[in-house]
Amino acid sequence: MTTRTTEMTVSFRHPFSLKALQEEQPAGRYRVVIDEEDIPNISFLAYRRAATMLHTPAVDTQGMSHVFMVNYDELMQALAADEGK
Repeated sequence: MTTRTTEMTVSFRHPFSLKALQEEQPAGRYRVVIDEEDIPNISFLAYRRAATMLHTPAVDTQGMSHVFMVNYDELMQALAADEGK
């Protein structure tokens, strides 16, 4: 099974929370790492999301680093809600 990793930075303009986080996180830019694995036994190359990891604290903030496994869809909904505020 082949795994590929994608990294991106997401920006929150307002504090946010996700179910997997221990507490509300402040606004800022956060590193997100997405691992995907290939789907075997099909006639074309395709991947499925296996893990989405959010790194805290925010990129521009000092402090002890933590990595949380988060739900990708919940993260995208939080970003959309942040843009709508």
